[in-house]
Amino acid sequence: MEPSALAPWLHLWHAPGVGPVTFTRLLQAHATPQGVLAAGRTAWQQAGLSPEAMAFLEQDTPPGIQADLDWVCRDGHHILTLEDPRYPPRLKNTPAPPPVLYVVGDPQVLSWPMLAVVGSRHPTPGGRETAAAFSAHLARRGLVIASGLAKGIDAAAHEGTLAAQGLTVAVTGTGPDRIYPAAHRALAHRIVAEGAMVTELPTGTPVTPQNFPRRNRILAGLAVGTLVVEAATRSGSLITARLAAEQGREVFAIPGSIHNPLARGCHRLIREGAKLVETADDILEELGDLLPPHARQSRLMEPPAAPDQDMPDEDHVRLLEAMGYDPVSVDQLVARTTLTVGAVSSMLLLMELRGQVASLSGGRYVRLRSESGK
Repeated sequence: MEPSALAPWLHLWHAPGVGPVTFTRLLQAHATPQGVLAAGRTAWQQAGLSPEAMAFLEQDTPPGIQADLDWVCRDGHHILTLEDPRYPPRLKNTPAPPPVLYVVGDPQVLSWPMLAVVGSRHPTPGGRETAAAFSAHLARRGLVIASGLAKGIDAAAHEGTLAAQGLTVAVTGTGPDRIYPAAHRALAHRIVAEGAMVTELPTGTPVTPQNFPRRNRILAGLAVGTLVVEAATRSGSLITARLAAEQGREVFAIPGSIHNPLARGCHRLIREGAKLVETADDILEELGDLLPPHARQSRLMEPPAAPDQDMPDEDHVRLLEAMGYDPVSVDQLVARTTLTVGAVSSMLLLMELRGQVASLSGGRYVRLRSESGK
């Protein structure tokens, strides 16, 4: 869209208090943003706009618009309006979709079959591994993996997808010219190299708590389904899941230990009707016809299993079986196996180096399930 045609969209979108619901109502009344701007104060008052919003619409060159127009002139930057044929159709079919999307990367990816993977910012090692494994497996089967670029499960989902050479989308809660958290700047660059980063927030928008529910709404709207890996009962991930359900999208949840507080959010979703999944193929089977044909073919593009270079001895097998999948202390393992403290500690160190277990706070250990994404 030419700057002259894009400017009215941005003018209306930048107006104070004009969000997607108000923007949609104004478009329904006046057909185009140009029509809204030409309608005048009487029409604006009837639409319930604030004095600040009306004063903003009366300006010839309000602040912020030029920054957006300068931003979109750079390579790989795009601003999609509801009239743009590249606007993702799934998101467009949600109630009051964002009238403007700021995209870094390939906007076409936003219209491909996509699964949102969300969860805790402070997951267990097993949760992080599960998110990465599921994302890698599903990316190999043709799904785009979307998440929110946050620490924890979000980052693991993006990283797992990239490791599998799949496509991933980051939906952010800041302006397109800002990366949050800053530690994920390099990850964001890797994501947009072939995938995309998207937000509805104008350039220069800083990090504010109220913007993350808006981010979650877009994430749910872009995807055919949402997978929750680990989440506490008051997690923002549950907001994403609720929004997905309200939009008629599938919601999936991975169960966990009854002793893990981060499993309680997933258990709550399952009680409320989310699909319990144990393998990535459970998701593929449920989505069915929503996926491209090659994604429905079992085990497509699955990498060959690596040979086991170090087969564990009998004591290692006994120790792993005694651990189960709940956090456990060395003393508990000694009691369960009758092995000595020295033997258990030595084997745990070796298992941690092999990636079979992870150490937790308080001297506890947890077994990692490498098969969790299969």
